[in-house]
Amino acid sequence: VFFSLSPLVTENKILVAQHPLLIVDNKTATLMCNYTYNGTGKEFRASLHKGANSAVEVCFISWNTSKIISNLNKESNCRVIHDKNKVIFNLWNMSANQTDIYFCKIEAMYPPPYVCNEKSNGTVIHVKGKLGTTHIEIQEPQSAISLWIMVAMTGILALYSVLITTVFVNYWQKSKKNMYHQNDYMNMTPRHPPYQKKKGYRSYAPTRDYTAYRS
Repeated sequence: VFFSLSPLVTENKILVAQHPLLIVDNKTATLMCNYTYNGTGKEFRASLHKGANSAVEVCFISWNTSKIISNLNKESNCRVIHDKNKVIFNLWNMSANQTDIYFCKIEAMYPPPYVCNEKSNGTVIHVKGKLGTTHIEIQEPQSAISLWIMVAMTGILALYSVLITTVFVNYWQKSKKNMYHQNDYMNMTPRHPPYQKKKGYRSYAPTRDYTAYRS
């Protein structure tokens, strides 16, 4: 009877955990990335990326048993600290336009095989700036201009209404006078009362003798 004994092979994995939301009030953010690694790597690299597609690398740190190398990106001030199973990214002098989603990336570089963590859910860093104050300062002159425009339009409409009303009143008064003048001219042709026709009276208008016109 032969027995085949194969060693238990475990897959090397790096798991990263991040806080989902980080609100920044004083332009300084501290993003902590906790990770677990079950391999035997000796050289590692941790980096911070931003954007939905992790397109921009903000800063990174590399370390092994003897030295630590870190790099800063010109876009933002960043200092990275590695402490056992966590990497801390300290960001300062942040502005509101740096509000975005940030991802931690941990890599086991050497010895092979190369291992990288799967993309986490990331951390949304919301930087509160003075956008609200700037917005208000910009909107105040626009509001004043709009108010003056509304006042001017209201005045023009009021003047137009007064003119239309004046023209209408004058036209109505003239029409009324014309009606009075037309009523003053009465038909002066004598007419006999209706009851006279029944008695056989001759009408007031004389009958015309057509024999005079005969030749």
